[in-house]
Amino acid sequence: MNDYKIPAQTRIGHVHLKVSDLQKSLDFYVGLLGFEITTLYGTQAAFISAGGYHHHIGLNTWHSLGGKPAPETAPGLYHTAILYPTRKDLAIALQRLIDAQYPLTGAADHGVSEAVYLDDPDGNGVELYWDKPKEEWPAKPNGTLDMYTKRLDVEGLLKEVQKS
Repeated sequence: MNDYKIPAQTRIGHVHLKVSDLQKSLDFYVGLLGFEITTLYGTQAAFISAGGYHHHIGLNTWHSLGGKPAPETAPGLYHTAILYPTRKDLAIALQRLIDAQYPLTGAADHGVSEAVYLDDPDGNGVELYWDKPKEEWPAKPNGTLDMYTKRLDVEGLLKEVQKS
């Protein structure tokens, strides 16, 4: 093994998903979550983003039009994690999901973040989360992170929507 470490500034730039119905996916990612279409390739593919980036998510039906979701036990993507800048932004997204009666698959406080989980129309897992300030991240006595999964205070999170 070598001593190479990927540069600390490296980020995941985008995820590209195979979907069965482009319009259903756009209704979810654009209509419900609020992403913006940056490029549309007819009825086969779209690139969407937040804030004018070229794309955070690619969606295509090139090999998957009308296909069925992969079995839960099949190898593949577990979920796409969408990082919101503030707790209030996550709360607004959660309120939109509740208002739309969109089913959630879970919610958790991970110590370093708070997260809400759901599936997109094709059964792809989606995590919506915000990172707590780094100085609040829990640490073990040896200094490593002490991430955990505890019950999310959903009511407390939703109170953020009321704040100005």
